[in-house]
Amino acid sequence: MIEHIVMWRLKNAADAPRFKALLDSCRDLVPGMLRFDVGIRREGLEANVDVVLVSRFADAAALDAYQHHPHHKAVGAELGAMRQDRHVLDFDVQDTTR
Repeated sequence: MIEHIVMWRLKNAADAPRFKALLDSCRDLVPGMLRFDVGIRREGLEANVDVVLVSRFADAAALDAYQHHPHHKAVGAELGAMRQDRHVLDFDVQDTTR
């Protein structure tokens, strides 16, 4: 399994709810997407970014299908105009259910 974590700092932090809504529209786009959680900065909790995506894919092929999906590409273009910084980490996860 592949964990796909993306964090964004926005040009305008007030855009975080709209940014989240756009990301949420990418949920369940492809087979093999096992987890898709979007969080936004909350007052009173420590944060260096405004929005985070934590997602999990069955394998690298499922992640690749997600990244190349036309809807994901369109959303990514819209999000790109709203972001100041983007950080990504993809890593292998051991399946603890086996």
